Amino acid sequence: MKLFIILGAVNAFLSVALGAFGAHGLEGRVEPKYLETWKTGVTYQMFHATGLLIIGVLLGKLPASSLLSTAGWLMIGGIILFSGSLYVLTLTKISVLGAITPLGGLSFLAAWVLLIIAAVKYL
Repeated sequence: MKLFIILGAVNAFLSVALGAFGAHGLEGRVEPKYLETWKTGVTYQMFHATGLLIIGVLLGKLPASSLLSTAGWLMIGGIILFSGSLYVLTLTKISVLGAITPLGGLSFLAAWVLLIIAAVKYL
């Protein structure tokens, strides 16, 4: 429980910091399409930071559930793969990194499905 709340808060913090860096540090330095790519990474990181906070709270209120824990780890993996690949793509313009992004998206989708199953099972 505590770990996912901490990881959610850290990722929310990083999302705000990276969003500010993108808006102020990258504007005019990268092409507009890459700035949009950066913003997509920031947006999805914040959504899933919120998801991690929700998972942390649910783990404190519901019986121990591997469904929720696995969902949390999938969200962490998704943030790294999805948002991380978009950040690196923006900074390096190495287009092959775009092939990693969908793996993060699949991690996000799997995490949300597990959260749905946990809700149906425990709430």
